Amino acid sequence: MSEFTHFNQEGRARMVDVSDKEVTTRTAVAKSVLGVSEAIHQAIIGGTVKKGDVLSVAQVAGIMAAKNTHQIIPMCHPLPLSGVDISFEWIHKKEWFLCIEATVKTTGRTGVEMEALTAASAVALTIYDMCKAIDKGMVIHETALVSKTGGKSGDYHIDK
Repeated sequence: MSEFTHFNQEGRARMVDVSDKEVTTRTAVAKSVLGVSEAIHQAIIGGTVKKGDVLSVAQVAGIMAAKNTHQIIPMCHPLPLSGVDISFEWIHKKEWFLCIEATVKTTGRTGVEMEALTAASAVALTIYDMCKAIDKGMVIHETALVSKTGGKSGDYHIDK
């Protein structure tokens, strides 16, 4: 079982020991896409959502989620993050799509892919929560790792 690092000798899940891994600068970028109605798009950009400034609140939620990923994903290591950034881009193709991008950075022994994915997901969920009174038909589309750098496995960039 030595090649399966997430299992102990009894075949049970364990948190991987990263103490012998090299400390490197690591970054990860994840995205999530949220489909919204015209009414939600107008309410967000017009600042009329009753729960407040949707994108500002969602941005804070994403940062908090990245910082607390180890508390909700069982085998994740608690990491000292050196930076988290959340950005937004509106795209209109028959309906409105809000593209959410979360960038997370650390210097450590393990990567921040899960932190970036958790941040992007939390942002989409927060926007859904804040806008559901307007229209519950929002759809959280793809959530994916866009890129990662650092570590033994090297760099990764999504092919698109």
